[in-house]
Amino acid sequence: MRLCNAYFAVLAALALASCGGSSSSSSVASTTPAASTTAATTTTATTTTTTTTTTTAAPAGPPRCTAASLALRYLGQQGATGHGEIGFALKNIGATSCRAYGYPGVLFLNQAGGPLPTVSTRTTHDFFGTAPATVLIVAPGANVSFRLGVTHGISSPAGCTTAYGLQVIPPDDTAPLRTTIPMGAYECGTATVSPLQPGVSAFV
Repeated sequence: MRLCNAYFAVLAALALASCGGSSSSSSVASTTPAASTTAATTTTATTTTTTTTTTTAAPAGPPRCTAASLALRYLGQQGATGHGEIGFALKNIGATSCRAYGYPGVLFLNQAGGPLPTVSTRTTHDFFGTAPATVLIVAPGANVSFRLGVTHGISSPAGCTTAYGLQVIPPDDTAPLRTTIPMGAYECGTATVSPLQPGVSAFV
């Protein structure tokens, strides 16, 4: 009987030792995935930040041309069949290149420098041909140009007069520039305006 009790006591001790080992092994397994999850999350966050920084970077270009760095001059005029063409140039008098795009604002002036009624229409295709709108990089000393198309006599829907000057506001600016029109230009209150063109090519 004593041998049986000892036998059962040994069996009970072995069973308890076996249960304790199983519990310890299970605890290690649950910790390892948690550590892996944390590492994966950190890596993903770092990658996202790097991608965002790269896509927002952009190279800088030259600043836009403004009245402060431009000089306006009259190129000339010509006409046929009731239509007149008047050309003007804007010269970069600054020390660095600038960017020009679009249409200047225009206002005809009388002999005393006062404003004349001026209704302008912006167009890439006028009586004298096509002038596409394009971004221009204007080096120091270089020119861009534009032309005005005016109507004469019976082709005009309004009263006509002689303009002796022109006021111009460069694209994307608010400051005006002025130049004279030697001998004057016959105009009838309306004008088409071309976008800026390279050099003096707008005046054909």
